[in-house]
Amino acid sequence: MVSVLDVRPTMVPPAEVLTDVLPTERLTASGMAVPEVRGELRRIAGGRNVGTVIVTWAQALGTIGLAVWIGHPLAYAAAFVLMGSAFARFAILGHEAAHKLLFTNKRWNDGVGRWLVAYPSFVPLDGYRRSHFAHHKDEFGPNEPDMNLYTGYPITEASFRRKLVRDARGSSGWKNLKGLLLALKSPTARTYAMRILAMQVPLVVAAVLVGRWWLYPLLWLGPWLTAWRVINRLRAIAEHGGMVRSKDRRQTTHHVRQTWLARFFMVPLNTGWHLAHHVDMGVPWRNLPRLHAELEAAGYVTPGLTYPTYRSLWRALRARPELATG
Repeated sequence: MVSVLDVRPTMVPPAEVLTDVLPTERLTASGMAVPEVRGELRRIAGGRNVGTVIVTWAQALGTIGLAVWIGHPLAYAAAFVLMGSAFARFAILGHEAAHKLLFTNKRWNDGVGRWLVAYPSFVPLDGYRRSHFAHHKDEFGPNEPDMNLYTGYPITEASFRRKLVRDARGSSGWKNLKGLLLALKSPTARTYAMRILAMQVPLVVAAVLVGRWWLYPLLWLGPWLTAWRVINRLRAIAEHGGMVRSKDRRQTTHHVRQTWLARFFMVPLNTGWHLAHHVDMGVPWRNLPRLHAELEAAGYVTPGLTYPTYRSLWRALRARPELATG
């Protein structure tokens, strides 16, 4: 069945799917749970998150190790692509730490978030936290840090393809890496840049110690510059591409039905329940499906508002017709 969202020349949901059902006994007018429910939804599972950090590293190092053990070029090619997914997990855990939702203890939250999650994946956690909170404070407002990434959709097929090609060949990643290197000259940013580069040293040393120095550029830096950039763009535009400034989060944030394949490759750790995250950014990743279920039960999120797959959303995002020439 074709959704009404798939056939419109805009990414903003039509008025008929924006049901006026709030507040309810369990949800406030903004969609947040009422205090009695909110406390449980905002509970942070710190002990389980320790395991999640360990599993994230195990996935990354295991992917590299398996490629080395197999030793076939196809295994290295598969590992290159899968490392993009590994960086997605690092990014989401860094996002949790930025929201102070990884651990209840601030020192542990920021320490683990910086040194074991963000810095190894080239992210200055403190700077990211500031810009990301500006994003949450007023999506698509005058201080939106990612406006260039989200606006202008739907775009043409050719424009969509050009963006992904730039990401896949490393152009977008190099801009980020160059910014990090230039930060070494900045009195205010130098400390964070040096910390990030310092966390690359153990990875380089590990590659050298196993007699394969080229593993670092091939299966760490390379995927971060390329495969992860493609995944990050596809995820980001699936969250906010073409939406508008509004107090109604259904007009700022898309919702896509989640599948196991998408959750493994692109939206791990429940980040695909992004509408729920924007309704209440104080809910940790483990509880986002529960908040989303509350939104559905209240009739705030309806089937007409939901894209059935990420492919259907990307089709809509690239549905602008090419201009006639000649």
